[in-house]
Amino acid sequence: MTDESYGPTDHGTTHLDHTVGTAGLLTMISDQLGSRLSHVSPLRGHRQPPALVLVAHGSRDPRALATVSALVERIRERRPGLTVRLGHIELNEPLLDDTLAELPAGRAVLVPLLLSRGHHVKHDLPRAADAAGHLRTRVADPLGPHPLLVEALHDRLVEADWPRRSTDRDRRRGGVVLAAAGSRDPGAAADVRRTAALLADRLGVPVVPGYASAAAPDIATAARSLAAHGRDRIAVASYFTAPGRFASEAAAVAPGIAAAPLGTHSALARLVLHRYDRAPATAAYADVARTASV
Repeated sequence: MTDESYGPTDHGTTHLDHTVGTAGLLTMISDQLGSRLSHVSPLRGHRQPPALVLVAHGSRDPRALATVSALVERIRERRPGLTVRLGHIELNEPLLDDTLAELPAGRAVLVPLLLSRGHHVKHDLPRAADAAGHLRTRVADPLGPHPLLVEALHDRLVEADWPRRSTDRDRRRGGVVLAAAGSRDPGAAADVRRTAALLADRLGVPVVPGYASAAAPDIATAARSLAAHGRDRIAVASYFTAPGRFASEAAAVAPGIAAAPLGTHSALARLVLHRYDRAPATAAYADVARTASV
C-alpha cells in the first residue's frame, strides 16, 4: 500500500536539480550517508532502510534486460547492504507485482527507471504500490529531468565522436536531436524539453526533442528542422535507458552520429540512489506496516 504519511510527490525540479555541481555534491553526500546507514546494525535500535525497487519498462530486446540487470548491480555496489530489486511494468520478468509480492513486510521505495512523467509514473506504479498491502511504499520521481542525465548524455555523445571541447565552428554548425520515447502526457513533453535545454547549455548548440512515438515531431523531422536552420553537423542523443526498438529506430534515422542509450552509465546509478534518498524525505514512514487483519 502507499504510505499516505509521505505527502505529495514533488515532480518539479528544484534549484539543486538545475545545478550540475550541486547535484553531484548532493548525490555524493547521499551515497556516503546511505552507505554508512546501511552498515548500522538493527540490534542497535536502527531499522533496516527501505528496499529500493527499480522499475523498468520492459522490452522484447534481450539487451534491455541485460542492461537494467547490470545497472542494478552498479546500484548495489554503490550502496552495500541496501536491498535492491528489479521489477518490470511489462514484457520482461520479474514483473513489478511479483517483485513486490516477494518482498517481506516492511518498507519499499519504487524508483522509476523512466525519464519523464507519464501514465506509468502517475498510474501504473501507484496502482502496484497500493496492491502490495504488506508494504509501506513510496513512488519516487522519474529520473528526468536532472543534470546527471545531461552528464550521461554528453558522455555518450563524446563516445560517438562528438567533440569533447567544441570550437566556435563546431558550435555554429552543430545541432542535436534529443531522441525520446514520447508520451501523450503534457508533463512528459515538458520534462523532455527541460532536458533538451539543459543539454543545449552544456553543448553550446541547439538541442531539439524528437520522439519515437506518441508525440511530435518525430526524430527525422526534428533533424530536418535543424538542417533548415543551417546546422549541417547533426547528432542524435539517445534519451533511452537501455537498448531496444526505439533506440534502434532513432539510430537508423540519424543524419550524423548516433549516441548509445544511457545504459549503465555511472550517473544513472547515482541518480537512482538520489531519487531513492529523496523519496521519503518529506515525511516519516509509518511505524507499523498494514497487516492482513486491517
